[in-house]
Amino acid sequence: MRSIVELIEHKRDGNRHSEAEISYIVQEFTRGAMPDYQMSAWLMACFLRGLDADETVWLTRAMRDSGRVIDLSGLDVPVADKHSTGGVGDKTTLVLAPLVASCGAAVAKMSGRGLGHTGGTLDKLESIPGFRVEMDVDAFVEQVRRVRIAVIAQSPDVCPADKKMYALRDVTGTVPSIPLIVGSIISKKAAGGASAIVLDVKTGSGAFMKTEEESRELARELQRVGHALGLRMQCVVSDMDQPLGRAIGNAVEVCEAIQTLKGDGPSDLTELCVELAARMLRLAGVVEDDAGGRASARRALTSGEALERFARWVEAQGGDPRIVEDEGILPSAEYTTVLTADRDGFVAGFDAEGVGRAAVHLGAGRERKEDPIDPGAGIILHAKRGDRIMRGDALASLHASSIDRLEAGLARLRDAIRIAEAPPAPAVLFHEV
Repeated sequence: MRSIVELIEHKRDGNRHSEAEISYIVQEFTRGAMPDYQMSAWLMACFLRGLDADETVWLTRAMRDSGRVIDLSGLDVPVADKHSTGGVGDKTTLVLAPLVASCGAAVAKMSGRGLGHTGGTLDKLESIPGFRVEMDVDAFVEQVRRVRIAVIAQSPDVCPADKKMYALRDVTGTVPSIPLIVGSIISKKAAGGASAIVLDVKTGSGAFMKTEEESRELARELQRVGHALGLRMQCVVSDMDQPLGRAIGNAVEVCEAIQTLKGDGPSDLTELCVELAARMLRLAGVVEDDAGGRASARRALTSGEALERFARWVEAQGGDPRIVEDEGILPSAEYTTVLTADRDGFVAGFDAEGVGRAAVHLGAGRERKEDPIDPGAGIILHAKRGDRIMRGDALASLHASSIDRLEAGLARLRDAIRIAEAPPAPAVLFHEV
């Protein structure tokens, strides 16, 4: 076997690794024998020179096997999972998990926190008083068995290579590499125990991948590598040219998720959750086709079963289940203001990333991992793409804990909403499946 330095040079010069070499690199780094500066050099070599189809599969498998692989095969129901590549207002997991769990499958998911303009599922859940996201693997498996839902922070003994590698990618400019993105996402999904996985790849101004071409390439690679590791997987490319739903923040997104589970949520959020649920149920073998999955999901929304499952899930992880009836239990911000339209016209579109940045200014997100989150801060949109508006109409309500934060968020949000004289083309929610 070549030395670590020789392996770095090998990839730097555009050569191909063997499976044994990639496994050796991941093992040495995970156990601390390969220092951060050498892994940073290797990651940059991969970023610049690329990894081929086989190398990407080998890297993903080695990252999966760097720690514990959770075994959920002993449960009496099929287990599904979902992953989103991130966006603005994306509270899909909060609706989707109880929806799928009430239709005959279990949902086992390890989620992340928000960084930059994208929100994090864990931050949203932690805005529920008492909700705990830290749980050891055995307790995680037991909750999936008992409640059919568990959504927790990544366990330190599951996929430790990814946790260490991503921390370096984040500070060395090597995040936007499709092979490295695929390795990170699929290794965690494969180690998490679910065998049926739906990936929601976002595209548009608020997404990590801004163009449809990039998003489709990422979706194809995610699905190819997932299949190579034995996962039943489907990718959906969905729109992130405007925020999903109307709420952007943490507690405000929990409120919107509850409204959706009551059958009174925004149409785009409801439609996305029903479509993703249908595919999760089909891949898990609960229904024969997507049409059956849609019908099952819609029944769970109208019957109240999904809302009841949400309350059981919240209580199981230490949260206050009374929030389903009294949203006033959730945190709220002290200061509020309204952004109004300065002229007549139509909402032509959004800079969705700008909306997310406005929420960060309000305190709902973080620029650095150590930044605190204000659970009550956020934005409620009163107008969406295509809506006709008059001068003085409310475009959005903003919530923050200080006047300074409120003014900073207002200035950023004003620049992120486009108004035109003519109506825009209708928004497209699904770009490709």
